[in-house]
Amino acid sequence: MRKEKLEELKSYIEKFKTIKKEEVINDKNFLQIKKNKYYLNNGKSIIREEIVKNNNNGSAAIILPITKENNTLLVVEPRVLTSRGVGISFPAGYIEKNEKPIEAAKRELKEETGYVPEEIKLLTSFYQDEGCSKAFNHAFLALNCEKKFEQNLDKDEYIKYFECTYDEALELYDMGYISSANSIIALEKSKQYVKKKGN
Repeated sequence: MRKEKLEELKSYIEKFKTIKKEEVINDKNFLQIKKNKYYLNNGKSIIREEIVKNNNNGSAAIILPITKENNTLLVVEPRVLTSRGVGISFPAGYIEKNEKPIEAAKRELKEETGYVPEEIKLLTSFYQDEGCSKAFNHAFLALNCEKKFEQNLDKDEYIKYFECTYDEALELYDMGYISSANSIIALEKSKQYVKKKGN
């Protein structure tokens, strides 16, 4: 990992660290828990709780972008419930109602980084946590990405994008900086399509 890139990443991490926590009471919660009884074909029944996110199932698109210069883009943002308090991952976001996963992938990449791909391909799809959620995520590889727009973030969204080589992204994973399961799955599935330097 290039020293200057690691220092850049550490400066972003420092910028988004939590310095104080305050409990907020709000009746309009983003997360809801629904409790349902399910009847099985074997004559038995089970009760399960389901996590609902913003009145939707929480399915997301994860995008591993490769730029025209053959670099990749990571996003650094507050993830206050993690041990570091800051997440380093690939661009990602929820799939909106009536939106196709590939449309969500293109939209989220553009919003979070301003980059647009020439080509995008599905790497894999997977349940995020099938024990308590219907969230079915889709990981994409976005190729020949080019910066065409400025970031367009939501009101409470704070993201810095970080450009590095694909090999450096693999190093960041090995070093424990990339620890999101969604990003790890995308990175692992991308290996069959992206050539590492020296190969």
